Amino acid sequence: MSSVREDREAMEYDVVIVGGGPAGLAAAIRLKQLAAENQREVSVCVLEKGGEIGAHTLSGAVIDPIALNELLPDWKDRSPPTFTPVTEDRFLVLTEQRAWRIPNWSLPPLMNNHGNYIVSLGRVAKWLGEQAEAMGVEIYPGFAAAEVLYNPQGTVIGVATGDVGIARDGTHKSEFQPGMELHAKYTLFAEGARGSLSQELMKHFNLRDGVDPQKYGIGIKELWQIDPAKHTPGLVMHSQGWPLDSRTGGGAFLYHLTNENGDPLVAVGFVLHLNYENPWLSPFDEFQRFKTHPAIRPTFEGGKRLVYGARAINEGGLQSVPKLVFPGGALIGCAAGFLNVPRIKGTHNAMKTGMLAAEAVFGALTSDRQRDELHAFEDAWRKSWVYTDLYKVRNVKPGLKWGMVLGSIHGGIHMWANDLGLGKLVGWTLRHGKADHETLKPADQMPRIDYPKPDGVITFDKLSSVFLSNTNHEEDQPVHLRLRDASIPVKHNLARYAGPESRYCPAGVYEYVEAADGGKQLQINAQNCVHCKTCDIKDPLQNIHWVTPEGGGGPVYSVM
Repeated sequence: MSSVREDREAMEYDVVIVGGGPAGLAAAIRLKQLAAENQREVSVCVLEKGGEIGAHTLSGAVIDPIALNELLPDWKDRSPPTFTPVTEDRFLVLTEQRAWRIPNWSLPPLMNNHGNYIVSLGRVAKWLGEQAEAMGVEIYPGFAAAEVLYNPQGTVIGVATGDVGIARDGTHKSEFQPGMELHAKYTLFAEGARGSLSQELMKHFNLRDGVDPQKYGIGIKELWQIDPAKHTPGLVMHSQGWPLDSRTGGGAFLYHLTNENGDPLVAVGFVLHLNYENPWLSPFDEFQRFKTHPAIRPTFEGGKRLVYGARAINEGGLQSVPKLVFPGGALIGCAAGFLNVPRIKGTHNAMKTGMLAAEAVFGALTSDRQRDELHAFEDAWRKSWVYTDLYKVRNVKPGLKWGMVLGSIHGGIHMWANDLGLGKLVGWTLRHGKADHETLKPADQMPRIDYPKPDGVITFDKLSSVFLSNTNHEEDQPVHLRLRDASIPVKHNLARYAGPESRYCPAGVYEYVEAADGGKQLQINAQNCVHCKTCDIKDPLQNIHWVTPEGGGGPVYSVM
């Protein structure tokens, strides 16, 4: 537990929000709206570990505008970044050489993207940040919240940013500066999936008691500029099947969008569920293979890859949402896990939970309360359309344990029944079972996968991809990927699972190299880290602990 430190300067706010993504910014905007409506001053601060708002924001992204419409009804008049309206949905099932289109009429209505938009979520976040700042929100990009601060009673009283100017060996460099403390009456955590402080809070306050383990996927994405003749603005295509086998969950997407210059762009992505069993599997290489499918490859021929990135996403849904409130604050957005898995959409739910938390906080402040539990927020989200959105799809993800075909049929029946108002006929809720780090099988029991070498045209290697993520970290700083036990990688992971770190990481951070004694040792190339959090999730013994590096480090997804 961290407490106030005398060597750090402290700033006081009514509300501190950790994370400058859609959830955190929606909360900040809603707080300022309520303050203005009630002629009351409320000081709000947003901390963002990325070097700028949107730098670490990565999503597909097709967004449902329902929350944005509620938050800013006039958003179209506020000079937003390009929102490409969805014009067509296609759903494909792939075999190695064929593509079978699923008729749209057979799909549950909630899978219809009519009325949704293809966007660069990073640019949307930057724009939301501009709206928040115009309302008086203080935003500090490049400052990573590294500690939760507690008072002697165990109540959250704010956060502290990390010290800067510390060398890799732990000594203070000449430019050393202690972090800053931000104290608040309420602190909202909007860190996104697998946020490091959110994980600490869930453990400290037992917020996950009585709920299923959170489930995750890794989403890997590239942005391409393609031949205009192959571009269909507003086309949304999803697929499942090849290159994955029937027991490995996941799927892919191609979204045709444009930017302010009218460039013909395609966002291509691959989501692989992290409960996979085969330690030889590499999510990055499965994504590269996907692009070589006869139905997919032509889109990219003659095009140019512009940006690359990866990010873990929450997939547990309703069964895995923890208790959201604790003395002094709350979890909002993907820090808690509100993604709708079959829709591959979470931005609308993230924003709405931020808005609901803001309303609960404002109600508390007007009652002269502070640092207690925001029970009104817990009640409000369960009565909102967020709960309904997740309830309808609650059995899709756990049903995939029966394989892609049976699992998809089962999930489709549930979604259709709920959409038709027949939810009582499918009133049961399936459980998730094992956490994702518990699902790997020994390497000698699973088929080895030999991936083709990249051609440098359609398929690429990890290091050239990381280059396109614009990732940068200060070289001489403590490694932010920490091993709880340095002997485990070789003695356990390499011996039993053939070193899966070198494959599940999509950025080449982990590699086994020769040690001085002639054996092997794990080398951590922390400077490559794109902050996807996959290692923190999938490591078999949970030996890898992801902590925040110096603020501003990491990828820069300026157009993702």
